[in-house]
Formats: sequence, C-alpha cells, structure tokens
Amino acid sequence: QVQLVESGGGLVQAGGSLRLSCAASGSIFSFNTMGWYRQAPGKQRELVAAVTRGGITNYLDSVKGRFTISRDNVKNTAYLQMNSLKPEDTANYYCNADSGSGSLRKNYWGQGTQVTVSS
Repeated sequence: QVQLVESGGGLVQAGGSLRLSCAASGSIFSFNTMGWYRQAPGKQRELVAAVTRGGITNYLDSVKGRFTISRDNVKNTAYLQMNSLKPEDTANYYCNADSGSGSLRKNYWGQGTQVTVSS
C-alpha cells in the first residue's frame, strides 16, 4: 500500500524558511507528477508547486521566486523549499503524486503538514 508522509512543517517567523519533505513508502515504480497543495482555513485547496518526472516545474504565482520544488526519483521523495515565508503562506500543506498510466493510473495524497508563519 503506497503511503505519502509529509514532514518539515512547523511554526516560523515571517521571512524565515522551512523545507517540507514528502516520503513515499510501499512504491515500486516511480511517480509521474509530484506536487504540493495547501489549504488554509475557510479557503479552497490550491496547487502550490508541481514537478514532473523529467523535472519540469510550475508554481503558484504568489510563491514564485520564494518556493522551490524538487524530487528524488530513486527514492520517490518530493521536497518543497520555502523561503521568505509570509503569514499568508500559513496553511496545511499536502503532498500529491500520480503513478502509472491508463487503467493503472493512481493518485495519492499525504496526510498534510501544518505550516504556520507568524508576523
């Protein structure tokens, strides 16, 4: 059973940095796209950053230049380096990953890790 487990969240002051990790367990094949989503109280879940197997990335406009997504294809692990954090970055951050293709395609979600940025 494939599981995604996030870590690295916590409380940080504005302007600080955090590095989130998403570790996959139980997987045999590498993931396709891996990404990070976030959801703040009373707000919709939004895609923060995503990276394909080939390393193509895309970012939410508001985090561009501050956040960097990366991945280790061998370990099926994704990372989100968050710099210059702002209070509006406060949210529960979720890891997401796709695997397979066609009828074998699957999508996985982590349990979330809380990021709180204080003023």
